[in-house]
Amino acid sequence: MAGNSSRRGAIRKGKKGATAGSGGQGRQALRGRGPTPRAEERTGHPAARRAKATATREKARARNVEAPELLVGRNPVAEALRAKVPATALYVAIGIETDERVTDAVRLAGKRGLALLEVSRGELDRMTGGLLHQGIALQVPPFVYTALPDMLARAAESTTAPLLVALDGVTDPRNLGAIIRSAVAFGAHGVLLPSRRAAGVTAAAWRTSAGTAARIPVAQVTNLVRALRDCQQAGLFVAGLDADGSTSLDDLQAADGPFVVVVGSEGRGLSRLVGETCDLTVSIPMAGPAESLNASVAAAVTLAEVARRRRG
Repeated sequence: MAGNSSRRGAIRKGKKGATAGSGGQGRQALRGRGPTPRAEERTGHPAARRAKATATREKARARNVEAPELLVGRNPVAEALRAKVPATALYVAIGIETDERVTDAVRLAGKRGLALLEVSRGELDRMTGGLLHQGIALQVPPFVYTALPDMLARAAESTTAPLLVALDGVTDPRNLGAIIRSAVAFGAHGVLLPSRRAAGVTAAAWRTSAGTAARIPVAQVTNLVRALRDCQQAGLFVAGLDADGSTSLDDLQAADGPFVVVVGSEGRGLSRLVGETCDLTVSIPMAGPAESLNASVAAAVTLAEVARRRRG
């Protein structure tokens, strides 16, 4: 028809004036957009925030650069500040309902000269990777580990017999934090853990330890077997916890002297080489049908028995 071109995107004349046609491109809107992306791939989804935070930590480890950690939750943050855990900043969500824990945390942070930053709840959600933060977070620098020789020297200078706790492949940071808390509660002089295939003192461990990680030396070693042999050469007796141990915890006479308690991993327990390095293996007598205890619970029971013997 005259006045209308058949080429793509031609100009059409109508009552409202000349308009450009779509050139057939409007058909693209009718095409499907493919399958729904996974939760980790959706912008703003909590799973995507957690995945991004995990990727950031992994990249930092790959570059051998330790990134700051965020300790979250009102009780953990307040207890960490009371315990003088090293920190650089306190984040508080705008508009949260304050209680004595938040007030105490803000007061302690101000007294220590820490940066006090108010952020939106959404921003705090993003920073913490979707964790339950209760409107408050404490930024802590990478944990500073103690060298094993320094730990042994400090334990030897104590007025009581040296007592150390070694962890053989404990991978859950919450178990690590709970064991550190028990070690402090029952008078241990240090905690020893491998640098590979094991949990380190991260924000999750800080939270479970309720700040007690600042009150006890923690050593990280590349070879646990070699470290246990160093302890033996320093005069410490090494006992590993094992459900099929040769000695019952009730008969652990060696606990009165310099002593190392070795706690196995959550699944397989003590590794073969670590078990062979121990001077003996110890079982915890149980009256119920349970075959074993959680790693942190087994450590707490054993340390409580060692403390009881030493008091006696």
